[in-house]
Order: sequence, then structure tokens, then C-alpha cells
Amino acid sequence: MKFAGIIAEYDPFHNGHAWQLAQARALGAQRGAVAMSCGLTQRGALPLLPEPVRVQAALACGADLVFALPAPCACAGAEAFARAGVRILAAAGCDALVFGAETPDTALLQKAARVLCSKEYRAALKFQLAAGARSFAAARQAAVQALCPGSDVAALLDKPNNNLAVEYCKAIIEQNVEMQPIALPRQGADHGQALTESSHAAFASASALRALWAEDGAAALAPYVPEKALKLYIQAEYNGKYTDFAVMGHCELALLRATCAEQAPFAAVRGVSEGLEHRLENAVRETASLPALLDALTTVRYPRARMRRLAMDAALGYTAQTPALPPYLHLLGARKEALPLPGETALPLSHSLARLARENETCAQMAAAQSRASDLGALCRAKPEPMGGIYRQKIIFLTN
Repeated sequence: MKFAGIIAEYDPFHNGHAWQLAQARALGAQRGAVAMSCGLTQRGALPLLPEPVRVQAALACGADLVFALPAPCACAGAEAFARAGVRILAAAGCDALVFGAETPDTALLQKAARVLCSKEYRAALKFQLAAGARSFAAARQAAVQALCPGSDVAALLDKPNNNLAVEYCKAIIEQNVEMQPIALPRQGADHGQALTESSHAAFASASALRALWAEDGAAALAPYVPEKALKLYIQAEYNGKYTDFAVMGHCELALLRATCAEQAPFAAVRGVSEGLEHRLENAVRETASLPALLDALTTVRYPRARMRRLAMDAALGYTAQTPALPPYLHLLGARKEALPLPGETALPLSHSLARLARENETCAQMAAAQSRASDLGALCRAKPEPMGGIYRQKIIFLTN
């Protein structure tokens, strides 16, 4: 391994992320590139902090290059999220993908990925769904258990980071790229674990840190984030460069209500099936807050995380025609010594989104989708900002 890749949100960057970057170095990586969620997160929401703050934190704490994982790809289920991240890092020339997992057994994770890539799995999954599985996740696990009885493979899929790790391995297989998967043990708190539930003094989940920020402000993150990152967070708080999630909820619901003026307003939204467009329209018309909307949509069959992404897709007009994979490499930040990139990149590369949008129609579509998310984020900050910032955003260049 010479050029390690990491797929992340850094929402916010914390001690666990710094440890992961340090481990990649310890394992031999000379450089580390990050595909970082831009504009939206996988949970179907705006990130707490805008890209410039998160990029500066990553570069200051060990990353060499940060590429944008475009908003439509970032706001996606594990499979699509993983595919997009792997495509970016492979195109940039990374020869390894480093990720955390509750079960850091790379060989076992790869075995699970090969199962999920098989025709036999697709048939077993179809059978489980037809048999009335209570959810897709349950059907997926039952299908794997049927194909690998008595093994540890199905049990992997019970944990969120294992699930994502398996999807990373699967994306590497499907895209046939020369990239070595390297699983690291997840450090500290579990995914989504509250601070009161964790006994780790230095590590906390990103969701716990967002909650801590909301309650006590940026300074309260001090025990759980690197000092260089903390300084950036405190400055961002002072400047109002962080998301007001109550405002986000109102803005998102306003976009959804405006769309209801159209006939069959949500029929073209990506991921809509089994009458979900009607459920969404009814919920938009009958609820007065984003939490209430999500309550109305969420069932055992339709998990809340999926419904959050569906609502955001609908608000921003992401349809089946929205590109599913990144068509370019949007470089958000770099350390001086990491440039130029080794060799030619497999996708168009630029720090300018406007320049990338002129490459071809697919690039233009992705840039426009990114801009819609970034403009929503600019409006929902504690100190709102004008439209178009993503096109004016300059590369963050660290020289020391």
C-alpha cells in the first residue's frame, strides 16, 4: 500500500478519524486521499459543518487530498454510497481502501462481499422478499444465512460499519479495480452511540458529537476531537458557519410543499416504489414539521434512514435520471506535498466545479444536483449565505 483511500463524512472530524489516518500511515501509506461527503450526508441531512471547515480539519489532521463525494451519492444507501466512494478513489489512483469495522476481518468481509455479488444470493434475496420478510435488511441477512449456513458471514450484516465494509469490498469486486481492502477495528463508541452509553474517554461517535454541539457548543467537543480541528470548530461557531437543523427542517418541508403544486409530484423521485410517492405526498400535506413527516413515513418495512433520504431526494429533485456515480474528481483540498497526483486520473479532475460542469452532460447534471444541495446548506446555516457558493469555492491548500 502506497496511496490509501478513505471514504468519510467527517461530520465532524474526530479522534477516531485521526486514528484511522495514522494507522494508514503506520501500515505503509505514503499518501492518504479522502472521498468526503459534499453537501449532504448518508443520513439524508445537511452536514453540521460546511465543506471548507471539514476539509481544513481533515488536512490539518493527516489527510493529503480531499475529493468531494457529490451530494446525490452521499445521500444514498450503503451500496450506492460505497460504489461512489470506490469509484472516486480508484480514479484518483488509490491502491488501497482503509475502513473501520466492528469485525475487522478483511478476509471474512471479502467472503461476504463475494456472496452478495453472486447469482445465488440474488435468487435467495428475491425468495426472502417474496416470502414476506419484515424488511430488506432482514431479507438480506436471511438470504446470506441460507447460502452460508453455520458460518459467521450472515452475522456480519448485523452491524452498521460491517455492512458498509462489506459494501466497500463488493464495490471493489464489481468495479474490478486494483484496490486492496484493509479493515481496521472501529475505535471507541459504536456508530450512533450516545456519550452516556460509552465508556471511552477520547472517542465518541459523530452523532453524539453533533448532539453535544447542539447542547453545549463547539468547545464541549474538546475531549473528543484533535486540537487543530477544535480551533476550526470554535471559529466556525463564532462565524455562524454551522447548520441550524431546525431551519433545515422548515426549508426542506417548504421545498416538499412547493413540489406538491405539481401533478403526481413525487412519481419521478429516485427510489420510489410500491406507492411510496403517494405516502410521501400525503405525509407532506398532513404534517407541519420534518420529524412529524418522517414519523408518518417510517414503518418496519420503510426504515427511518431510508425515509430521510427519500424526503431529501424529493426536496432537491433527485430522480432516476440523476447520475448514480461520480463522473468527475472534484478536488476540495490538498497538502502541497501531495500534488501533483500520481499519473493520469481516470476521471476529469479540477478544483473548479464550474469547469467540471462543462466537461459533458453527465458532469453538468451532477454539478447542478450538487449545487442544489449546497445552496440549501448555505441557506440553513446559523448565518445564512448566498446561492452559488459551491461554484465560487476555492481549493483549500495546506503548505505546512
